[in-house]
Amino acid sequence: MAWLGERGVEGEELHEVLAALAEEGAIDDERFARRYAEDKRELRGWGPDRIAEALHARGVERSLIEAALAGEDEGETVARALALLEGGGAYAGGEAGRARALGLLARRGYPVDTAYEAVRALERRSDAA
Repeated sequence: MAWLGERGVEGEELHEVLAALAEEGAIDDERFARRYAEDKRELRGWGPDRIAEALHARGVERSLIEAALAGEDEGETVARALALLEGGGAYAGGEAGRARALGLLARRGYPVDTAYEAVRALERRSDAA
């Protein structure tokens, strides 16, 4: 919308342009939110909190953000966080390693309980090996 405003499209004309784009399917916030969430989860390893924050910053409605994030259960989120820790070598054991791993997951946008669950799972795997 700002882009159109900068180019002199205002008022009723702006609403007509947006309505036409939406009707043609060129503007679809629901599809955008869903695909954005999928891409950030799969390609960047982002957690749900970071994805929600980024979508909110882009002006996506809260209900659409919640719908985009609803497709993944907690087990999948923990598994993704665990894979991130295993692949990045963020955990080296001990308190310092645990803090480093939790910090990594927090920066990637994983909820605290999910981050702890992933670190505990990694510790169990390390103890079993």
